[in-house]
Amino acid sequence: MAKPNVSVVIPVYNEEAVLPQLFARLYPALDKLGVSYEVVFVNDGSIDKSVAMLREQFQLRPDVTRVVLFNGNFGQHMAIMAGFEYCRGDRVVTLDADLQNPPEEIGNLLAKMDEGHDYVGSIRRKRKDAAWRRWASRAMNRMRERLTHIQMTDQGCMLRAYDRPIIDAIRASREVSTFIPALAYSFSRNPTEIEVGHEDRHAGESKYSLYRLIRLNFDLVTGFSVVPLQLFSLFGILVSVLSVLVYIVVIVKRIALGEGHGIEVIWDRDILEFFLIGVQLFGMGLIGEYVGRIYQQVRERPRYLVQAILEKPE
Repeated sequence: MAKPNVSVVIPVYNEEAVLPQLFARLYPALDKLGVSYEVVFVNDGSIDKSVAMLREQFQLRPDVTRVVLFNGNFGQHMAIMAGFEYCRGDRVVTLDADLQNPPEEIGNLLAKMDEGHDYVGSIRRKRKDAAWRRWASRAMNRMRERLTHIQMTDQGCMLRAYDRPIIDAIRASREVSTFIPALAYSFSRNPTEIEVGHEDRHAGESKYSLYRLIRLNFDLVTGFSVVPLQLFSLFGILVSVLSVLVYIVVIVKRIALGEGHGIEVIWDRDILEFFLIGVQLFGMGLIGEYVGRIYQQVRERPRYLVQAILEKPE
């Protein structure tokens, strides 16, 4: 297979209900671009008929289709990392298989790259997700921007375009746990964003539960900033200073008024102890998050295992 101009990387996990529609819309949209392309599907350990359907699609379009098969479930971001390892295009576009981001928008991202941008993010227009997901996404976006200074309006939208040097830099980073859009932004010379359409999910359900969304944002924050540790240190200093001031107030109160009860009611010892214990537990958990990332990294285990690759022989 000759080196294409564009590679489209699509992670797949139990998407049998939507794959026929994806195939029917993706390939015509790419054919209309008038450039050479390849589609790299990465099957992330699907247990439904997704693998069989990907094999059939490869047999139908072997000239532009490659399929990477994992031997287990390693997560969406590891599937994308594998796609980056095996794609060949000068430009790489990532796309979810659920069709919430229309594949017809790929041309708009590439047109934006023609203006000189090496990284094009996307913002979902009239987002169709549930209200709690939209609210949580906005909250996480604000927190991430303040802590990491990475400016992405819509970090949850996977429809993005990357220039080859950024892909090579991501591949060379070798991080065990990372958030690819943020990592690409940190490597980018001239990033930008555009609005893209957003549709109702055609079939199936989201693979991201509330816990996984929180887990993802923990990885994002701890992977790109030490601000949480610094904030916790400042908070510890603040609590210590306030404790000293309270102690001074108590002593002055007792000297001036004797064993009065007013300050003892306001500063109940048991409540203060519970507060400080909560602060300590939070700090221990925060430190543990960073230590856990170090532990994952030093083990140097493979990030994913590839069972097979379906591709046309060169």
